[in-house]
Amino acid sequence: MLKIYGRANSINVRRVLWMADEIGIKYEREDWGRGYRPTDDPEFRKINPVGVVPVIDDGDFRLRESNTIVRYLAEKHGRTDLYPKDLKTRATIESWMDWSSTDFANGMRPVFHALVVKNPAFANQVEAGVKEWATQMKVLDQHLTAAGPYVMGKSFTIADIPVGLVVNRWFAIPFAKPEFKAVAAYYDLLTERPAYRAHGRNGMP
Repeated sequence: MLKIYGRANSINVRRVLWMADEIGIKYEREDWGRGYRPTDDPEFRKINPVGVVPVIDDGDFRLRESNTIVRYLAEKHGRTDLYPKDLKTRATIESWMDWSSTDFANGMRPVFHALVVKNPAFANQVEAGVKEWATQMKVLDQHLTAAGPYVMGKSFTIADIPVGLVVNRWFAIPFAKPEFKAVAAYYDLLTERPAYRAHGRNGMP
């Protein structure tokens, strides 16, 4: 059985949990990370020398990095509907996944750590974080308006998993924010998926 290491409230772990439920994989999960056993524990460093969650054990194969794990699971289980074989389509999906972990998440991080985690080190970064996050949210809104309703157009793909979790945080964290109609519609569309309700729009930012 697939084993997933990482706390269920981690946005990166939630990518893997959503993917596993999306394609119907049975798994067991072990808590590691903030609020649980620390990832600098020597036991965890044997699991992942980099010291971050998530990590999976899939039989005799161990893998880290959430976007990579999502792609691996899609490929292993033959889900070409979620991760098509066409090279250019795959590259585009992967570019959106990478964007969700970089530009799209850069503004989110200080806002989340200041307002949700209550880390005082981020208290003075909220305004700048909101501004940057809204700039990138506008990019997504314009893209969905022109080419939606999903990130890749008419069909749900694994590109929507990391993007959809950042969108959930945008709506779940209370702060003054501009309106993005296409993103709001996208949020509601994703909510029709049981796996998103379980691991995305589940009351947690």
